[in-house]
Amino acid sequence: MLSVQEAFRLILETVIPITPHQCSLFEADHCILASGTVSDVNVPPFDKALMDGFAVRSTDFIDGNATLQILETIYAGSVPTLPLQTGQTSQIMTGAPLPEGADAVVQIEHCKINEEQQSVQIETSPVSPGKNMLYHASILKRGAAVLEAGTLLRAQEIGALAETGSSLVSVRRPPSLSILATGDELVAPDESPQVGQIRNSNEVMLYTQVLQSHARPIPLGIARDERSHLSEKINEGLKSDFLLLSGGVSAGTLDLVPSELQAAGVRQVFHKIDLKPGKPLWFGLLEQENRAPCYIFGLPGNPVSSMVCFELFVRTAIRQFMGFPSPKPDPLEARLKSDFQTRGNRPTYQPAIVEWESNEAVVTPLKTLGSADLRSTVAANAVALFPSGNQLFQTGLKVETFLW
Repeated sequence: MLSVQEAFRLILETVIPITPHQCSLFEADHCILASGTVSDVNVPPFDKALMDGFAVRSTDFIDGNATLQILETIYAGSVPTLPLQTGQTSQIMTGAPLPEGADAVVQIEHCKINEEQQSVQIETSPVSPGKNMLYHASILKRGAAVLEAGTLLRAQEIGALAETGSSLVSVRRPPSLSILATGDELVAPDESPQVGQIRNSNEVMLYTQVLQSHARPIPLGIARDERSHLSEKINEGLKSDFLLLSGGVSAGTLDLVPSELQAAGVRQVFHKIDLKPGKPLWFGLLEQENRAPCYIFGLPGNPVSSMVCFELFVRTAIRQFMGFPSPKPDPLEARLKSDFQTRGNRPTYQPAIVEWESNEAVVTPLKTLGSADLRSTVAANAVALFPSGNQLFQTGLKVETFLW
């Protein structure tokens, strides 16, 4: 059996990051930026009001009070025409440029306007330079870096790109992942299982994990333990960037997935990992003429095994495909909050709760009845790693954890 680290190495060697392409910002959601960007403007491009009120000279105020002559009204999108001299002010709207001579804005709630005398009486707290305004280029200077290559583009990053002139960007797109659950025992979640049947929880669980990985899931339903039906479903799934199969990869008589993948032209990269849960994990590659390759994972059918293998290995492959700078999961060292006894000859990835106490990560391994006990993972936000062997890990020891 391969070690977990050897499995990571083979996945990263096999999965090739998708070739970047250019797209508009409207198409860039959840893509990975392939090239860094710089700003083509100063941000803000002028001294900018952050409130509706009056642009003022801070030196005109004594203890926050002043009566000033109003010169003009400056709206967002317009340009001031008159500089401020001592004793003068201009009414200003949020987002408008400050007139020359102004160094602060007093919000409208502290102002009483005298229309007849074209003046305003202001009573407020002391006014200091920079109050309720942003100085020109205080956020970004023209030519400054905005985003680095490898950045995941969410709403805020896309907004920043729009603001700084990158209307077209070079990105790596999220992959499509077909999801196929296998087994005669499976029925849909909305059906009542008969004797010997269970509901198909893995498909919708994996669907959600794919979404949380910023990729695009394609559910294919259930493939029965019959070669022609399984083959048909596999060939449909191989049209995607990834195919995830759940079940059928162990050593049972009806574990048909490896042989059907081989019949479809898929090359096995590895089968079986030295970990618990998830030992039967299968990984392979379909290389195709005039088409991008398809990467295939055969996940164990037990739901906790499937979940853990996805978080460790499939998520790593997705991140490699998308061009994340660090595809592998980063371990977090945490102190055990309770004793934990290990048994067996494989490293264990135990569902756990990681919390922070006094700025330190602490971890509580959760009790579980094994890899079929999906209910035990509901409270988990991590897995804790324990080496193989029969050993009591005592409270206070530090262990590696991986956040979900």
